[in-house]
Amino acid sequence: MILCPCKKCGNIYWHSREVVYEHLVVDGFIRGYKKWIFHGECTSSGTSSTINPTYPDTNYHQYVRQDDMEDMLRDAFNMRCHGEQSFPPDFIISEDCNITGNVFCETGTSAPNEEPNEEAAKFYNLLNEMNEELYEGSKYSKLSFCIRLFHLKCLGGWTGNSFTMLLEFLREMFPFAKIPQSCQDMKRLIKDLGLGYDKIHSCPNDCMLYWGDQKNQQSCHVCGKSRWMNSNTEDVNTDEGGAQLRKKPVKVLRYFPLIPRLQRLFMSSKTAESMTWHNDQRTDDGLLRHPADSLAWKSFDSKFPSFASDPRNVRLGLAADGFNPFKIMSTSYSTWPVVLVPYNLPPWICMKQSSFILSMIIPGEKGPGNDIDIYLQPLIKELKQLWSGVETYDVLRKENFNLRAALLWTINDFPAYANLSGWSTKGRYACPCCAAQTCSKWLYNGKKFSYMGHRRWLDANHKFRFQRTLFDGTEEYRGAPEQTVGSEILFMLKDINFSYGKMNQPPITQTRRRSRDESDDESDEEDDPN
Repeated sequence: MILCPCKKCGNIYWHSREVVYEHLVVDGFIRGYKKWIFHGECTSSGTSSTINPTYPDTNYHQYVRQDDMEDMLRDAFNMRCHGEQSFPPDFIISEDCNITGNVFCETGTSAPNEEPNEEAAKFYNLLNEMNEELYEGSKYSKLSFCIRLFHLKCLGGWTGNSFTMLLEFLREMFPFAKIPQSCQDMKRLIKDLGLGYDKIHSCPNDCMLYWGDQKNQQSCHVCGKSRWMNSNTEDVNTDEGGAQLRKKPVKVLRYFPLIPRLQRLFMSSKTAESMTWHNDQRTDDGLLRHPADSLAWKSFDSKFPSFASDPRNVRLGLAADGFNPFKIMSTSYSTWPVVLVPYNLPPWICMKQSSFILSMIIPGEKGPGNDIDIYLQPLIKELKQLWSGVETYDVLRKENFNLRAALLWTINDFPAYANLSGWSTKGRYACPCCAAQTCSKWLYNGKKFSYMGHRRWLDANHKFRFQRTLFDGTEEYRGAPEQTVGSEILFMLKDINFSYGKMNQPPITQTRRRSRDESDDESDEEDDPN
């Protein structure tokens, strides 16, 4: 991977050599790029000072970094630059930075009016500490060394003890290099940078999470299943330096905290500016180009004017669905990722993969079904906290502000819609919007429900309303049903006691193999509304 010097990329984006060659043929070189300082050509002190006079050392950047840690960090921290990238003016520049407009230093800017809060200051300090060179004169940073070596550990399945032995050997062979002491030190550095996630144990029957007040329970209080696998499947934990037996949990939820990820969107001046695009730069001409033009967005703003008063408050969408990660259709395994989409960003950025926020990964041989509410508890807790607001540093305005966020809608197919909403999308009342007013008709020959009430949404004098033969043999005079509102849904659910977990579902017993005709006759009797 090398920096692309074409007119469009401008030595900002990294591509393979083949892609760079194609860009140069199509677009040509960037104007004025005669000294190839980003591609190995040495620069004189005069040239270096002309490019960036803020560097105190004239011998700085006699070479170019061969790692792409800057690009990786932007992806990891949701700070992908679509143009210029700038950090607070007091941020110390390291040799991992480029020397063009894509630098970490803002020159000619005034001192911040307010100091970053604790989380933001911790992020900048850690980033500065990790962006030091591996050893004097090295073309690689300490960060790139740690990331790549830890990547090899994960790919090779090395134990923590063997990885610590390797680090000790490398420190003995290269005493001048800044190599971490042990596997735990390297994990701590990577975790402090915010690249980690929380592991939350769960009941194998999806009854509960071992989380919060129930964190130390050893078995499920609903079904009684043990939290751990059998004793003969215990794993060996050697990360602490000694051989220790560690119990393996039956099921683990991977949860990625939302609040620090939203806060880091405002730690870069470019992404912080993009987070208010829907209010500052959007064209409001009545056309639907962005979710901010929708009636749902406008209705939410009118209902909660205090939330809408600050354009930095985040509007989120939630997407969830199951898939087989093993790519083997004969293997029944369903993993459910839950992804959040920040809709404050411009439409050409918010729907890119790099802008998605992975919230959690729900494991299991089977999908969670209606028990997905159990796994959404950590996310719901954070969303409630974000509704009240969390202190966040805005690098663009140089101030701390109260960041709030709201979940506007979900994105899913119809079966997943049933799991997330709690309303069955099968049977007589399959529509979650129409609810009890769903227009359904039982087909005795087809042995299923049909939904033919779609003519109710047409104009009162539309010709389709009076055409019997083309539809179900009736004329339609009814108007569209009123949509069920939230207060009505809460009223319907107030006296319902629902027990989560697969063990609480009615058992499906089948004593003998039945013929297709016999099975169809029984299902007809069961589903027949009469």
